[in-house]
Amino acid sequence: MSSMVMRLDEMGKPAWIAAMVLGFVVFWPIGLAILAFLIASGRMGSCRRNWTDERRAGWENKMGMMHEKMSRWGCGRSERRFWGGSRDFTPSGNRAFDEYRAETIRRLEDEAGEFRDFLEQLRHAKDKAEFDQFMADRKNRPTSEPSRDQNKGSDETNRPYGA
Repeated sequence: MSSMVMRLDEMGKPAWIAAMVLGFVVFWPIGLAILAFLIASGRMGSCRRNWTDERRAGWENKMGMMHEKMSRWGCGRSERRFWGGSRDFTPSGNRAFDEYRAETIRRLEDEAGEFRDFLEQLRHAKDKAEFDQFMADRKNRPTSEPSRDQNKGSDETNRPYGA
C-alpha cells in the first residue's frame, strides 16, 4: 500500500485526483476513502500544512489595512445612520464640501418624507375609490328573490327551473 502511495506522490496531484475519480466510479466508498486520505494527509495542499506564519502575517496585514480604509469611510460605525439614526459623518477636511454634503442630505431627507406622504395619499385615494366602487355595486345589485312564504298561493313561482 505504501509503495502505491509513494508512486502516486511521485506523479503529483493529477494522479491523486485520477485515483479518487476512479475510486468513485468503481465503488463510491473507495473514492470517499481516498478523498478523506487526501484531506487528512495534506497531500492536496490543505490549509493546515501550508498556512505558514508568513502567510498568516500577510493576511492579518491585509485585513488591518482594509479595516483602516473602511473606518475612514465611516463603515466601521453602526448602519443605523442609513435608516434614520444619527447622521454624524466624519469631516472630510474640506469645510465647503462638508456643508454641501450636510445640505444635500437634509434636502434628500425632506424630499423622501414628502414622497412618503404622497404615496400615503395615493394609497388612501385608491382605497377610497375601491370602497366607493364596492358600495355602488352593492347598491345597484338586484334585490334577492322573494321568499317562498310570500308566494304560497302561486305554484308557478315556487317551481324549480325546468320542472
